[in-house]
Amino acid sequence: MTVRCDEEHVVWAGWRDPANQDLGLPELRFTAGQYEAAVLRAEEDRSWEWPAGTVATLLEAGLRDREDWLVRWDCELEAVWTSREEPDRIHLVLRHPRNRADTDLPWIQFGTTLPISADDPSDQAEHLEAWLTAGDPRATAEVWGASQPEELGYPWPAEPLFMGTAGRGEVRPLPPLGTHSQPPSP
Repeated sequence: MTVRCDEEHVVWAGWRDPANQDLGLPELRFTAGQYEAAVLRAEEDRSWEWPAGTVATLLEAGLRDREDWLVRWDCELEAVWTSREEPDRIHLVLRHPRNRADTDLPWIQFGTTLPISADDPSDQAEHLEAWLTAGDPRATAEVWGASQPEELGYPWPAEPLFMGTAGRGEVRPLPPLGTHSQPPSP
């Protein structure tokens, strides 16, 4: 469909479905105020997410608002994500050095897997953000991907990790809280 503004209305029209060429849905019109209120409610409603999904969303937003903490370490936030298959953990990925995604220069992808509990997602995101921004994120992360890491002073790991899994698709167990790669418990 196409979404457009028409004076004081938001209009959904021109519905298309490649699998159903005969789709004939009517145009829908909403007042701009109605539409904006519904969008704001949808942004605030996290009831459909599992706790790790909410923590990942909140943590990523908080870290993106504070990217200055990464500048001093010459890193950039690449992603924060979780999956329903791993409801008790989130994954965070940083790229070092900054702005190397589209170059042939060496780069490293640092990753860390963080445990998530059933506690309040906002409290957990705030705690993790404080822990992550308190120091050099490279010191508590592992190399998950790289192009010539040795040129940047990092060894290629013996068992590279990706998305928190071990070889053959098994879920990699989380180290206990308090180890170098895990945040202290709140």
